[in-house]
Amino acid sequence: MIDGVLSLLVGRTVWYPGHMAKGQRQLEALSGALDLLLEVRDARAPMLTASPSLRDIPKSLFVWILLSKADLADPEVTAEWLEYFNGQGRRVWTLDLKRGVPQTLKRAIAELTPSSSSNREYREVRLAVTGTPNVGKSTLLNRLVGRKAAAIGGVPGVTKGVAWFKGQGCLIADSPGILDPHSDARAHRMLSWISSTKGQVIGSWSNLAYECVGFLQRHGMTSGLESAWKIDAARDPAEVLENIGRRLGRLLPGGVVDIEASGKAFVESLGAGRLGRLSLERPGSPPPWSELS
Repeated sequence: MIDGVLSLLVGRTVWYPGHMAKGQRQLEALSGALDLLLEVRDARAPMLTASPSLRDIPKSLFVWILLSKADLADPEVTAEWLEYFNGQGRRVWTLDLKRGVPQTLKRAIAELTPSSSSNREYREVRLAVTGTPNVGKSTLLNRLVGRKAAAIGGVPGVTKGVAWFKGQGCLIADSPGILDPHSDARAHRMLSWISSTKGQVIGSWSNLAYECVGFLQRHGMTSGLESAWKIDAARDPAEVLENIGRRLGRLLPGGVVDIEASGKAFVESLGAGRLGRLSLERPGSPPPWSELS
């Protein structure tokens, strides 16, 4: 029933502080008309990628957590996060979007249709998806869409300026994505490691890579790096990056390693999951960015 109804939910990303505030106000106003909000987070960093737009969402609105990219995360740590969120009474699913969307999630959404409740004022389920950039919102939507939804414009009595789309039994809001989940610059840098922000915007690729290699070394998460490039990942981060550059042929005239190109290759490989399954956060641990300088 729910196949094919969730398209065009996330069409815009809010980049700047003024736009972030506007996007959050819009979502807050919209929330009163919704039955469900799906919050997508990266399973490798569920707190780091928590949406900042949910602070003033009504308690009565269902907010379900979807841990996307679970296939890139440490499965043992992901199990800890499931236990953590379940212990809070939250509904949570893990997603390997390469394989599709769990049928349990589709059925749970379908159960919110008015036919299962006598106090609905409208027929369709109204929902939206939120999350920080590049956590898998678009892939999730593509997996759930079986046919193109029809745009119906505004909905009477609902916040103006919000585009709605009608699918099989659902009205879907085109809600904005919200960037900047944390004001701490260290958190922004860590987000770039998993491709939730643009590394070149945050700082130089080489500096991001130095910091990331050091973090992985301290937490014993370098085995994927070693297997991918056949290098000794226990060495100084600068030497690790130089060895990566030589392995990849990122050389300048005279055979000098292009450290910036090497750092870019490293960060992008980590973000894409090519360096093995790893998780940057564990439940109950201090924020991972707090150990960065």
